[in-house]
Amino acid sequence: MLTLAYLISFLDRQILALMVGPIKADLQLSYPEISLLMGAAFSLFYAFMGIPLGRLADRTNRRNIIIIRITFWSLMTAACGLASKFIHLFVARIGLGAGEASLTPSAISIISDYFSRRERGRAIAVYNMGVSLGTGIAMVWGGAVISVVVDSPGIEVPMLGTIRVWQYIFFIVSIPGLLVATVIFLQYSNRLEPRLWKQMKQVFQ
Repeated sequence: MLTLAYLISFLDRQILALMVGPIKADLQLSYPEISLLMGAAFSLFYAFMGIPLGRLADRTNRRNIIIIRITFWSLMTAACGLASKFIHLFVARIGLGAGEASLTPSAISIISDYFSRRERGRAIAVYNMGVSLGTGIAMVWGGAVISVVVDSPGIEVPMLGTIRVWQYIFFIVSIPGLLVATVIFLQYSNRLEPRLWKQMKQVFQ
């Protein structure tokens, strides 16, 4: 589940790269503004927020941090689809970076507790697969979604009216994160952790 969450985080952050053209045209953005959205808005807050969130993971419930922050960054991804100005998209990207910064500190801390020193390297390696898988799936799945709806001049969404294709794609991409957060919450609320732990141990052995 941690690897899947990591994968989704890369999907959410990379999907913007596929839609630079239409976003730039609709919001009348300059190339420096696009570079800020893809670079500084996300990366600076992702890097710096990792430090206080890492300390928070050492002192509070890491599971709850992960659930709350996955939900938060998924909502920020959806918020990107509501943007009508540069500043709206910029703030949403800041929120996305700040939300995703909490995952790895909490995940590594959990993995360190769940796995022995002998098994920990493999467990962390599996978790880090989310980086490459997420980037690749963002390109493939994101491209597939765009190819399906690219010819539509606008899409009708309840309560929002007609929206652009790139906005609709942000809404779609936000859904997997919300589903993962829900699954993690249900797993722990139903006390399924011991069974899942046993299954994972069998996989690594």
